[in-house]
Amino acid sequence: MPRIPILPLIVLLVVTCCPAAAKPTNFLFFLVDDLGWADIGVNGSTYHETPHIDQLAASGMRFTSGYAAASICSPTRASIMTGRHPVRVNITDWLPGMGHDRAYNPRFLHIDDANEMALEEVTVAEVLQSAGYATFFAGKWHLGSEGHLPTDQGFDINIGGHHVGSPPGGYYSPWTNPYLKAKSENEYLTERLTKESISFLKSRDEEKPFLLYLSYYNVHTPIQPYQKRVGHYETKAAEMFVGDTPTIAERRGTSRARQDNPDYASMVAAVDDSIGEILASLSDLGLAENTVVIFFSDNGGLTTLAGRVAPTSNLPLRSSKGWLYEGGIREPMIVRAPGVTKPATVSDTPVVSMDFFPTMLDLAGLPRRGDLHADGESLLPILRGEQTSQTDPIVWHYPHYHGSTWTPGAAIRDGDWKLIEFYEFDEVELYNLRSDIGEQTNLAVSHPAKTAELQRKLKEWQNVMNARMPEPNPAYDPEALFLPPGKK
Repeated sequence: MPRIPILPLIVLLVVTCCPAAAKPTNFLFFLVDDLGWADIGVNGSTYHETPHIDQLAASGMRFTSGYAAASICSPTRASIMTGRHPVRVNITDWLPGMGHDRAYNPRFLHIDDANEMALEEVTVAEVLQSAGYATFFAGKWHLGSEGHLPTDQGFDINIGGHHVGSPPGGYYSPWTNPYLKAKSENEYLTERLTKESISFLKSRDEEKPFLLYLSYYNVHTPIQPYQKRVGHYETKAAEMFVGDTPTIAERRGTSRARQDNPDYASMVAAVDDSIGEILASLSDLGLAENTVVIFFSDNGGLTTLAGRVAPTSNLPLRSSKGWLYEGGIREPMIVRAPGVTKPATVSDTPVVSMDFFPTMLDLAGLPRRGDLHADGESLLPILRGEQTSQTDPIVWHYPHYHGSTWTPGAAIRDGDWKLIEFYEFDEVELYNLRSDIGEQTNLAVSHPAKTAELQRKLKEWQNVMNARMPEPNPAYDPEALFLPPGKK
């Protein structure tokens, strides 16, 4: 069944849950594009260096089982904005998505979903805006073009957000972003978004609480080095590694098996530098004690591709952005809520991106809107340390083809158990994540009862949600052999 709030739909928080009644709660939301769970130091990376992100984790709560609603960007972004599952929003692929004609001998036809987030959807920004918040958006939007921009969905200000997923024109000016004009030659995009965000903090109406939503284009392709930091990682790679980058076969693709890419590492460092600057400004302006800080990624790191080596590795998690293995959906996630979260706490409770909407309303002292965030549950009990388990399954529905070589399928996590269905191959896989976070031992055959149980729950969810299932492709040739690109 769909995840629904466990607590009553409308809850007015008592004053003691929030930092101070005299100071309304502000929100600073960092959303990184394509950052893998293992790309940050606090989650185990030894090559990438993220001291500011690590320090944020030390000052708040780190979620080790924080999930994106999808393994690709647009659906997750819509789920954060609406508190609703991508299936409800009818955005189940990145916009505009990859047609089946770009896949090798596809068994199924392309499913057409929406090309933008409908204006009928009520976003968390709109709810906060109606409650008197100043709302600021900077960076990647990827939920629609003119008429469906951030300023049409609850944000007072939009700096650089439009319908394109990759940074138009790259990371160095002159870029071609119609909503962000360069101020100087060779200006670096992340630095500019950082300056704009700090400018908002300094110039905003101080009588209003605020939502600052900084949605980085980093670390999405094109992988272009951050020149201020790349030299350090080139030297570090030469000292740490010997030989070519190892790889792992993954069905029709290949996964990178080591973080050793200086260009990519420098792009991670650019995000970390930015977060450090903005958090410092927050403190300098006396805003840190009544500002909730959220750090998240929209999907897993790009690890699996066909015919070339991807930019990062998600190990110990399996596979990549685009896939429903843990490497595609488990995200780095940190929440610092002053007066609520204890410093340096860790939660392994499975949570998902729809949960941010009701959590933010709770932290702001605003009524729940269960009519809106239908698939989200407030994380407030977890942030307080009162709840350590989750009862509702989390479901992913991705009936599309993707450039990472993913083929249509779906997945469900229920407690420690996770099941993945691969429609292209008529195969099912079952894993116990408590003992096998890397999803290496398929238990579907040895645990038939659990497999059947999760398949039933997944099918029930799809029926209740009216999830669109892929339809057969009449041109599919079941006798054709798959050959990697370039092979004959």
